[in-house]
Amino acid sequence: MKSSAFVYPWDVNGDPEAPARLARLGAAQVTLAAAYHSTRALTPRHPRHRVVTAEHAAVLYPLGDRWAGRVPRPHPAGDWAPGDAYGEAAEALAAAGLEVHTWVVLAHNSRLGADHPDTSVVNAYGDRYPWAPCIAQPATSAYLVDLAAEAAVRPGARGTELESLGWYGLAHLHAHDKIGGVGLGEAGQYLMSLCFCPDCRTGYGERGLDPDDLAARVRTALEPLWRGAPDDGGWAGVAKLLGEPPAAATRAWRDATARTLQEAAVAAVRAAAPEGFQVLLHADPVSYHCGANAGVDPAHILTVADGVVVPCTGGPGLLAPFADQRRAGAVLAANFTVVSGMGGSPGTLAADAARARTAGATELRLYHAGLASDDDLMAVRKAFARR
Repeated sequence: MKSSAFVYPWDVNGDPEAPARLARLGAAQVTLAAAYHSTRALTPRHPRHRVVTAEHAAVLYPLGDRWAGRVPRPHPAGDWAPGDAYGEAAEALAAAGLEVHTWVVLAHNSRLGADHPDTSVVNAYGDRYPWAPCIAQPATSAYLVDLAAEAAVRPGARGTELESLGWYGLAHLHAHDKIGGVGLGEAGQYLMSLCFCPDCRTGYGERGLDPDDLAARVRTALEPLWRGAPDDGGWAGVAKLLGEPPAAATRAWRDATARTLQEAAVAAVRAAAPEGFQVLLHADPVSYHCGANAGVDPAHILTVADGVVVPCTGGPGLLAPFADQRRAGAVLAANFTVVSGMGGSPGTLAADAARARTAGATELRLYHAGLASDDDLMAVRKAFARR
């Protein structure tokens, strides 16, 4: 199976050994970040640094003319990825014989929420989530579509992987995060991720819901969870807490909104890309899920994109709904964390990959070659050698 390793430009730039090291890993492709959220990342082998702090969401290349005079607009990176950091790294990786695809993070942007609070998801209590742009807002959606097209189609790239192309919600790997004191399962996460910005309130109204009444219902539904009651989880749990008709109406609004964005973003990328350019989405087969792996309808998304990247570190179960809907030529990439310190198991990669193949995977993704230790990378090389 074709494989790709995720990397950041700062894993490569300034380290002349990095391209050859990545080429020796055994993956023929790298998925290189072109637009990314704020993060703090280790660089275990870099000759100049060991920790990179990306202070805000940024594009890792010079902005194009399309953003002149526009608000909002993406921010360039600071000293963690200056100039055309993406382009510099991509050129070095291609010279080492690696096929380069872009990695583009979209609806996950704390800088956008800080600079333009009205763009953010607003929960039923009136709290804003600055890391989560509301994809129902026309101006925000247009921003994300244009960012997808520009960041995805960088010079020399053969394809792209679009992350967070859907709803983002409460869950967020945030600095000093302290929201785990109450055990919100899937149902609680969904209710806390429902947006009540003006555009979403209008959308609920179009689905026959009174938005004020809906917000009150959400707050009432969450009360048992705040007191410590168990969250039944799943869609049945949402329907039990909120009631079946309003739950179904909110999901219909959110599913339609996400589909519209996904279709528009993929179309914009294809319009800007050369022939044969591959467009994949990081995806979850449950449409009401939020996050980096956007909730999608497998039957729909496989008619829109060339395929999906699916989290499989905990097992290949999420592949099945996509495999059931797979059409000829569609990519189902099983994404495995190969960093032991982040819950990965590089030592079992060969066996895990075999199980994923049986479940329908056609490709592999390795998260994350820049973060992994030398021992983790050695385990990956051994896994590829055994295939």
